[in-house]
Amino acid sequence: MSETEDALDPSTDRRLERLRTALDSGRLQRVQRLLHSLPTAEIALLLESMPIGERQVVWGLVDPEDRGEVLVHVAEEVRDGLIREMPIEELVAATEGLEVDDLADLIENLPETVTQQLLRSMDLENRQRLEAVLSYPPDSAGGLMNTDTVTVRPDVSIDVVLRYLRLRGSLPEHTDALFVVDRTGRYLGVVSVNRLLTLDPELVIASVMDTEIRPIEVTASATEVAKQFENLDLVSAPVVNEQGILVGRITVDDVMDVVREEADHSLMSMAGLDEEEDLFAPILRRTRRRAIWLGVNLITAFIAARVVGLFEASIEQMVALAVLMPVVASMGGIAGSQTLVLTIRGLALGSIGTSNARSLLYKELAVAFANGVFFGVIVAVVTALWFGNLMLGLVIALALALNQINGVLTGVWLPLLLRKLGIDPALAGSVVLTTFTDTGGFFMLLGLGTLILL
Repeated sequence: MSETEDALDPSTDRRLERLRTALDSGRLQRVQRLLHSLPTAEIALLLESMPIGERQVVWGLVDPEDRGEVLVHVAEEVRDGLIREMPIEELVAATEGLEVDDLADLIENLPETVTQQLLRSMDLENRQRLEAVLSYPPDSAGGLMNTDTVTVRPDVSIDVVLRYLRLRGSLPEHTDALFVVDRTGRYLGVVSVNRLLTLDPELVIASVMDTEIRPIEVTASATEVAKQFENLDLVSAPVVNEQGILVGRITVDDVMDVVREEADHSLMSMAGLDEEEDLFAPILRRTRRRAIWLGVNLITAFIAARVVGLFEASIEQMVALAVLMPVVASMGGIAGSQTLVLTIRGLALGSIGTSNARSLLYKELAVAFANGVFFGVIVAVVTALWFGNLMLGLVIALALALNQINGVLTGVWLPLLLRKLGIDPALAGSVVLTTFTDTGGFFMLLGLGTLILL
């Protein structure tokens, strides 16, 4: 397969295999040519997928002109490792030419000496743009925006605008529209490039601009920005300050980064992991991070064990109760996890709040009751045939149905409570849910067994 075909191959695993083959054989020029043919985002993915030793070798073969873009795309922990190994002059060279919003994302990971040298090398206009972006939180519209905007006045003609654009010679990436502002820089509307190219050149901008496109407040969260882009199918959007002055724009590539990061965060947080973690980080560092959540889980396991210990005498008299405990706990856990994921997603999308949380709870309780009755009957029949005890089947059916309801209740109220407390529901939700469904399931089964059977 040719190197061009390699670049088009969608399989990262195959690319890694070919890179490793070339590295092992010492064919570094082939590796370099392959890297040069890939987009910077693909190079970043390959670097994240490599052990640290191979990563350093391949990083040395990346085109110096691409290194800044690659650093923007790799996970933060991988980025830190690459930056530590780079001389100051290479770091400064790598960051030259980056878009202001990309540079703002990168600069907080750079050593102070590099940051100062980089700022000194920038012209006044770009330094002011960078400082403007850095003055806002990174997860806000101000932190996402790029200050490189093209603006026009409402009282000029399309022909004047077209001549102005020809004089510019180029437009910023993802420019699908120009922003219309008044003399003070206040945002008035947008005029699409499509309209500029197809309408009568004698028309004035005020008569063809779209005033329905609402600007994004500079303080809006990244999640709110992503929702607006999704709902309105935007390619770019204006960003304004508290006075309505246009301060920048956000483009769809920035929003895609937000969507990906939020998806990674939700997935990794369920396991107590960080989406920026290096897949091939040193063993001691990874062990220390995971030990925290393993320790939390161990505490919850002891809580569940303590509940079981309260019914030790009952278990000794009827061992079947111990055999059936995992059935009740796991069924409640699955029901709770399904509701938990739905609630967390609803909170993230803004479709669940205090106004409709009760309606969601009622709906989920109805689902839990229906499933509890259905699976309770099945388990009761199996248990009665297995152990030859009809009352034991009734006990586990009741316990299973009650724990289904327990799991659903926890799956709804827990994320809402954690959100009120300022805790990420995706980070702590699954651990707390497991505690409630395990201990609740054990307590219900053993408690009912003690009351009814013994």
